[in-house]
Amino acid sequence: MSELSRLRGENLTLAYDQSVISRNLGISIPDNSFTVIVGPNACGKSTLLRALSRMMKPAAGAVHLDGRIIGSYPSKEVARRLGLLPQSSVAPDGITVADLVARGRYPHQKFLKQWSRTDERMIDEAMEATGVRDLADRVVDELSGGQRQRVWLAMVLAQQTPLLLLDEPTTYLDIAHQMDVLDLCAQLHVEREYTLVAVLHDLNHACRYATHLIAMKDGQVAAEGAPSEIVTAELVQEVFGLPVQVITDPESHTPLVVPADRRGSGARRALPAESAADANGAGARRTA
Repeated sequence: MSELSRLRGENLTLAYDQSVISRNLGISIPDNSFTVIVGPNACGKSTLLRALSRMMKPAAGAVHLDGRIIGSYPSKEVARRLGLLPQSSVAPDGITVADLVARGRYPHQKFLKQWSRTDERMIDEAMEATGVRDLADRVVDELSGGQRQRVWLAMVLAQQTPLLLLDEPTTYLDIAHQMDVLDLCAQLHVEREYTLVAVLHDLNHACRYATHLIAMKDGQVAAEGAPSEIVTAELVQEVFGLPVQVITDPESHTPLVVPADRRGSGARRALPAESAADANGAGARRTA
């Protein structure tokens, strides 16, 4: 193996039909990093993740995995090297947690030997790591959003791949469950030395958890590096078009992005005339 990263894209052109999302895009995921990709809507974040995971074939250029073009591997071999948690995952009707997590072992199944003690151990460890062992007999569709996300993550962990790609893993979760999932990802990165690549919408979550941050705009990399080195008010303005202050998070000591108050001087806005009349009428009715 060379010093090049295990997962990288070179001169990528990514397109849907005739709509080009990225052109001549170069990307390299640092090994053993927790890389987070951020950027405004429709900037190409999820499209890039799809290309890196072989869910999408580049119109030009190539994605390299472990020194080979990713398309040259058999599908099962890719699944043994790289795990993907898509943005929207749908479980088969009536499937239990244990059965869904067990599907993560499919890439390791052989024609003459479909199941092994290693498979059982990997499933058990994946459910233990994600805190869903007690849910093993539950039907996935009956779980809360946070529980389901942990189950899907357990399935990806059961693949036993050193590379995990996560497309918006905190979508639809409340703040507590968002932190649970990201804490788990950080734990996997630190304790198991996984390389993680996640697309996140929340810039402050990205700053807190990422060891390597990639900011995208219009299908290109606008900046990349450690959050403490690249996240500035100027960068956020350039990428998101949002005036902000960047201060130090008192808990994590990472950059904390605080949007400017765009309501003016802070004085209470006057209601439109009809709204004010309605409000006065409501007040009159309450005091009648």
